[in-house]
Formats: sequence, C-alpha cells, structure tokens
Amino acid sequence: MKLHVLGCHGPYPCAGGATSGYLLEHEGKALLMDCGAGVLGKLTAVWDPGALEGVLLSHLHFDHASDLLVLRYYLEKAGQTLPVYLPGEDQSPFRQLLTEPAFRAQPYPENLEIMGLTVTTLPVRHPVPCRALRITDGAHTLVFTGDTNFCPGLAAFARDADVLLADAAFLSAEWGEHKPHMSARMCGELAAEARAKRLYLTHLTPGHAPETVAAEARQAFPGAESVRPGLVISL
Repeated sequence: MKLHVLGCHGPYPCAGGATSGYLLEHEGKALLMDCGAGVLGKLTAVWDPGALEGVLLSHLHFDHASDLLVLRYYLEKAGQTLPVYLPGEDQSPFRQLLTEPAFRAQPYPENLEIMGLTVTTLPVRHPVPCRALRITDGAHTLVFTGDTNFCPGLAAFARDADVLLADAAFLSAEWGEHKPHMSARMCGELAAEARAKRLYLTHLTPGHAPETVAAEARQAFPGAESVRPGLVISL
C-alpha cells in the first residue's frame, strides 16, 4: 500500500494547500480517504478521479467532504458513478447532496472488502458522527483516527498498526476535555499505547509549525512526523 497525502490541514487550508484528503493506492487501484477543500486539484495531479474505486469519508464536516461537490461535475461529465462510504446515522443536509448519478452513498458495513483490502471502522468522539478507519491488506495495516478527542477503544482499534495517521489539531496548551480534536502529545501517547510502528500527524492547524507539532508528539512517541502535501508513505 501507498498513502499519498493530498491535504492535511483543518479546519481550513493554508495558502496553496488543502484540508483532509489521502489517496490510498494498492495493486494498481486506489481509494480516496476524505475529500476536503482543495483536495480535487491535488488528486488530479496524481490520479484520475474517475478511476477511483470509492471514497471513504470519516465524516461530513466540510473540511473533510466539501470537494465532493465539485467532484460531482467531473463524474457527471465522465458518466461515472462513485461509491461513497460514510457514517450511516448521519442524515445531515450535506448527505442529501451525495446523490446518483455521480455518487452512490452508503453506510459502512461491518467489514468492507474493496480492492483486496479490508476496512473496519470505529465510532469516535466528535460533534458529528465520525469514524476511525482501519485498513489492511493482510500484511500491513493503516489506521486513520478521523477527527476525534481521546475516546475509549481507540488504542485497541489502532493496535500494532504499521502506520497511525492521527488528528493533532491542538497543542497541549490549547487542548481541553470538550475540544473536538486531540493534542499532538495525546497522539504520541495513543501511538505508544497502541504499539504502532509509525506515527504521522495530520489535521494540522494553519499557524502551527509542523515541526512544533511533531516535537510535542515525540515527547511520548519518538520518531513522530507531521505530514505535508505530496508526502508518500509506503506500507
């Protein structure tokens, strides 16, 4: 598997950047994980959007899904329909826009088998329904926390992940119990508890220096890195 970082900021992009979006490539096929603001332009530089096998949405906040609205035009012009998997209980107005013929929106099944991968999900702690994603090809495993504050079961869900992609929107000085995201240090603690092999920090707040975010996470998990657009992570 290869994970291409298309966008990594939130809740809005930095100059020239994009919010949450990741292309997961496996055996000549690809899935898109999240499709936030600015992601479609980044995607077209590395993959034909019409050749995607599907889209995995952690949730329907705009910084994770808004570029689906312009991806619709691409798909309609190409005469293609794209499966979109999302939290089934979310019936927000945004979901009502993900309609055929461009999209076939559907809730995550208990186990999603797609392009030789198995995808399982975990409900996490966010103001709207959100899922962490665990994706494996049987040999290697990627876990994406989605947007979440600390929640029970997340470390077990991420156990022994080869790559843990974690929401580090806050520094410790900004974090609070009722915030919608984790701090960078909490991501490091999560990776250590889960015995993850590698930790990559995402959902980076514009104005936070990526190295500052990574340095905080390294207090609990040496080797933690902040992602950047264009980064390719091999599993």
